[in-house]
Amino acid sequence: MHNNHHAHPGDTLVIFGATGNLAYKMIFPALYNIFKHGHLNMNIIGVASSKYNREKLHQRATESINQTINIQQNKDKTLIHMLSCLDYVGGDYRDKETFNKLEKALQNAKRPVYYLAIPPELFTTVIKNLKNQNLNKNARIIVEKPFGRDLKSAQELNQVALSAFPEDSIFRIDHYLGKEAIMNLLYFRFANSFLEPIWNRNYIDHIQITLSENFGVKDRGAFYESAGCLRDVVQNHLFQIVALLAMEPPAYQGFNAIQNEKLKIFQSMRPLHADDLVRGQYKGYQTEPGVSPDSDVETFCALKLYIDSWRWAGVPWFLRSGKHLPVSAAEILIQLKKPPQHLFDDLATQGEQSNYFRFKLSPSAAIALAARIKRTGKEFIGTQQELFLQDLQPEEEAPYERLLTDAMLGDRALFTREDAVEAAWAIIDPVLKQHNKSCFYKKGSWGPQAAQKLIGNNGHWDNPKPEEHKNNFKS
Repeated sequence: MHNNHHAHPGDTLVIFGATGNLAYKMIFPALYNIFKHGHLNMNIIGVASSKYNREKLHQRATESINQTINIQQNKDKTLIHMLSCLDYVGGDYRDKETFNKLEKALQNAKRPVYYLAIPPELFTTVIKNLKNQNLNKNARIIVEKPFGRDLKSAQELNQVALSAFPEDSIFRIDHYLGKEAIMNLLYFRFANSFLEPIWNRNYIDHIQITLSENFGVKDRGAFYESAGCLRDVVQNHLFQIVALLAMEPPAYQGFNAIQNEKLKIFQSMRPLHADDLVRGQYKGYQTEPGVSPDSDVETFCALKLYIDSWRWAGVPWFLRSGKHLPVSAAEILIQLKKPPQHLFDDLATQGEQSNYFRFKLSPSAAIALAARIKRTGKEFIGTQQELFLQDLQPEEEAPYERLLTDAMLGDRALFTREDAVEAAWAIIDPVLKQHNKSCFYKKGSWGPQAAQKLIGNNGHWDNPKPEEHKNNFKS
């Protein structure tokens, strides 16, 4: 959904945190692809507090690209071109001198784009220094989630950003929104006329969203201690999916139209209470490096959510996410209500599931519709089968390639607006402060027992299954 009539492409990308993890894992490979596909011409300046120089940054960028893309180092034309555009500015973010050096490096830039690939506690320092040095003129800024830790810190962060940049120059990245399968959801919903008449409380019983990982916190224990599952993925990734599934049709094809409808969904969500939420922690989490031995941080959470709007009144949304679950997957189940009369014998027996839509987002993308089909024979007995649309094409662009290109071009379609960020925090704010204790669960299980009780009369969780075939999707 593009509407970048007013936007001019940025000409220089400045990466704060250029020697860090995010730059190494995601940003350099994405930039290589942007140069390779010829999307943009730009200069790149890496800024970091490391004792680096230009050569050393070039080495690190090359290593980082090599990890995900096989390149012939000395012959690769794309790499040679990219490195010729890559400069380094080193220094402390608190030091004015660093920003003097940056200003010199930027002297030919008309429209710089600043990417804050740094811990959130440094955002304020960097933004204030950019402003003091007058480097915020005609510029854009890209920030990564988490946008704050709760409502109050999100508001403070937004105020700092808005003191130096207008809202339409602030690009808040939730890399999840760059995924092809997520964009498919919106398209599938509004491009198919058979869906709209039943996409409401009259036909839908409940909706489930599962985002599971079959690994633990790895070496990010210390980070996870300050975040937890609710902050890490629910307030952003899962809520964004809910908004796309729940929103009203936007008035026109454009960023603000979609953002307006998403905002209305967050505003109609009922704030959560402690009993709407089940928190779990995998056994062994407390002995991970960087984790406190009596930690209560949740590595799993399941919650029940209501959207008090005309379309969704009374329909429960069940969301869950966790680490060390049986498979890594992202799936959505839209469970339709049962037919009003049991005309056929097999439907009279309880326990038969009614029709549903199933969206698989990762590891591969698919859309399935479950329909009942009569078995051969005299009796009216059927089985439920899935009509299955598999999307086997690997993603054209990795999320970061798409998002960075969009940010450089000034296209905000896949980014998040300030008011939506704050509205989403407002829903989970009450349970960040007051919640029940985490229950332990075994690694490789689907989380604590209490998560099943949460669904209660609505049936049971639909567990994503491991994929039989290998394909070349990357989540």
